[in-house]
Amino acid sequence: MKRILFVLILFCVLIAPAAAQSTVDLTTVRTYLIENVTELRSQASALEATAADYYMLAEAAGFDYAALWETHRDVTAGALNASRDAWMIASPLYEQVEGIVAGVPSLSEYDVILDAGVSGEEDPENGVPFDLTLRDGRILERPGNLFGVLESTLWGTRPEYSSGVEADLNGDGEIGFGDVLPDAYVLRAAAETMHNYTDDLVESAAAWEPNVTDAFTALVVMTPTMSEYFAAWRDSRFVSGEASTQAEFVVISRLADVEDILGGLLVVYDGLSPLVSEVDAAQDTQIREGLLNLQAYVADLLEEETSGRTFTPEEADLYGSEAQSRAQAITGQIAQVAALAGVELPE
Repeated sequence: MKRILFVLILFCVLIAPAAAQSTVDLTTVRTYLIENVTELRSQASALEATAADYYMLAEAAGFDYAALWETHRDVTAGALNASRDAWMIASPLYEQVEGIVAGVPSLSEYDVILDAGVSGEEDPENGVPFDLTLRDGRILERPGNLFGVLESTLWGTRPEYSSGVEADLNGDGEIGFGDVLPDAYVLRAAAETMHNYTDDLVESAAAWEPNVTDAFTALVVMTPTMSEYFAAWRDSRFVSGEASTQAEFVVISRLADVEDILGGLLVVYDGLSPLVSEVDAAQDTQIREGLLNLQAYVADLLEEETSGRTFTPEEADLYGSEAQSRAQAITGQIAQVAALAGVELPE
């Protein structure tokens, strides 16, 4: 009788994690992803349209950008500012779901393509998998992620994507940062490619059936990435000013990106929370508070920056170390709970 009782107890212990996992509803995570990438596609479509407008203006001027600016200033500035506006809306939309896209193995290639991938020259094995074929026959081989190509084209931080013609695009009467006409060929090709890939991402998001392993994987992959984001912030013009040589992260602070990413990860954790609470209610509370506090920590820094404070590179490193330390502690707790729940995470 004792042996039978022991076997029954052991059986219950073994099946408990699987039973708990089956009760987790990740519908809200999938809905959140689909809503964001659908709006992202809408902004990519708008950017493609305005980039086409600019291209046609340049084409009508024989791609003589000085003549284009001289004769069609208002309409040219209008097309480019509309393209910038679409990019400025699209970028945070993507950051809000990057934790899911980059953290879920079946979706992660889109993160390389859209936001995180470097050029093939920088990383022949892991750089972006696409080329940009321009209408004049030029091919930009594996140029880097599309948000980066578009940002550096629209704000003139890569000379090879620029016409070199200065233009007071914001109408303030001065030539300042970003006041240069982009290469219309590059802008149009990048915008079209962005739209195509966001179409694909929407389809993949709709087909995705989230599971507990996906959710835990996204959290343990993306939470402990604070140091790389803070390093990019340190090296950007937001901290390093004129000394910065970065062509990307020039118009939106990386602090804003981190806050958005953590917001998306909290959506993922909300879906998992009932399972974590079943496994260890105290851990559930600690993990949730840890993620919320980390997001608030970043938000406070962003508020100071937005209010006019310029951080030094040394301060950026200090705050980045603190954020990374907190993130690693949270990740350890999440991995521990995953193991207790019987969830195998990828190596």
